[in-house]
Amino acid sequence: MFSLKVIWNPLEGLDLGFFTLHFYSLSYVIAFVLGWYIIKPIFKRDGVSVEKLDPLFMYTVIGCLLGARLGHYLFYEPSTFFSDPLRVFLPFETSPFKWTGFAGMASHGAAIGIIIAMFFYSRKHLKKNMLWILDRIVVPTAIGGTFVRLGNLMNSEINGKPSGDFFAGFKFVRDTSDDNVRAALQQTKILDTDKAIDALVNNPQYADVLEAIPYKHPAQLYEAICYVGVFIILYLVYWKTDKRNKLGYILGLFFVLLFTVRLLIETVKEPQTDTDAFELIGMHFNTGQLLSVPFILLGLFLMFRPDGMFEKKSDA
Repeated sequence: MFSLKVIWNPLEGLDLGFFTLHFYSLSYVIAFVLGWYIIKPIFKRDGVSVEKLDPLFMYTVIGCLLGARLGHYLFYEPSTFFSDPLRVFLPFETSPFKWTGFAGMASHGAAIGIIIAMFFYSRKHLKKNMLWILDRIVVPTAIGGTFVRLGNLMNSEINGKPSGDFFAGFKFVRDTSDDNVRAALQQTKILDTDKAIDALVNNPQYADVLEAIPYKHPAQLYEAICYVGVFIILYLVYWKTDKRNKLGYILGLFFVLLFTVRLLIETVKEPQTDTDAFELIGMHFNTGQLLSVPFILLGLFLMFRPDGMFEKKSDA
């Protein structure tokens, strides 16, 4: 039987000497640039000046990054707003000082941030109902999510639960938040974390120690692959059907597809925080699943609402 068992010890970035370009940051750059090239022919087809792409790019970047950052702390670490509010906006911790980068980005927050940004963009630059631009911008957003999740994979973050006998499993040896990994690294008695990880992976004398680290579901990879499928569906719906003419339909389809993926894959993800678990009518959920349900319901409404509900307001 095919098996995908991997000792996951990747480079986390490109060492440029004076600066390390982390793959996670690079994934956002790729997502935004690729999005620009995907949306350009869409604007041309719809007769919208390509000059409006530059402000669209800026609104999208700001809405996505700010929404994702605020969303993480609102949904997963709300106490941080009061205990260390600067941490929300700065790439380091203040007490004690520790460089962290912008770790902590929530896709649900990014979705809300982009919606708000498109409201202002539409009013100022398009003079159209904001659903018009949202129907189009979600097409590149879906493939952008693929690169962001691959960035998470390179960072060994948002890992899955132990995979047991499942055919796929990664040993995330760089996930130092994992108790098993920390215990294994301590047994090497090497103080430098990177050197300890390399010894753990490459030195045969630590084979038994390495064996104690469980294989986990590469949830980031599952999600990235699913987002490719979401992108293909949205792309074909826009270019091959007349659904693009129904305001909100493609946006609704995006919500249903993407957040159904989130709803399902969250079942194999580890909790992102100590409080990331809820019980509702006898069933267990995490924050990501609970936040996905409203988006799915909104998506179904946008797809199957009566015709003409928004179309009369399509122009300002």
